[in-house]
Amino acid sequence: MTTETAHPELTLTRVFNAPRELVFQAWTDPDHLARWWGSPGVPLRVVSADIRPGGRFLYQQTTPDGNVMQALLIFRELEPPSRIVFVSAFADAEGQIARAPFSEHWPLQIMTTLTLTEENGQTHLTLQGAPLDATPEEQAMFDGFRANMEQGFAGSFAQLEAHLAAVAAG
Repeated sequence: MTTETAHPELTLTRVFNAPRELVFQAWTDPDHLARWWGSPGVPLRVVSADIRPGGRFLYQQTTPDGNVMQALLIFRELEPPSRIVFVSAFADAEGQIARAPFSEHWPLQIMTTLTLTEENGQTHLTLQGAPLDATPEEQAMFDGFRANMEQGFAGSFAQLEAHLAAVAAG
């Protein structure tokens, strides 16, 4: 993911009580993504969605204090129902890759690989992420932000778990 092997990827795992096909769909269907992706308690609005290799998912979130952040996922690979590779980035008003609103040293792009395996009706998700073409300052910021990313993904994964349960309940 980066050319530097001295910086390990962020690796997170989670088990969901849902079939792999549904978990894959939750990551690749804009209607599903809008219900769980992003920061807990911060509504997500889909700006545009073209989910295919080379396609983009552009979304906007408005924080409780009124700050609007726009971000995007650029899909590189989709291998239903086992693998998704995408680049995540913040975006400007035109939907182009932009610096993070919280730091000029946050990496412009993060390459993320999701691997989904199923065992006994449960889906085991492994997320691996690392900066793409990062400067030393960007890599250092990413490395120093791991605990925050783990906490953020834990919140998103909890939302995904609740969403999957709601879908299963009908």
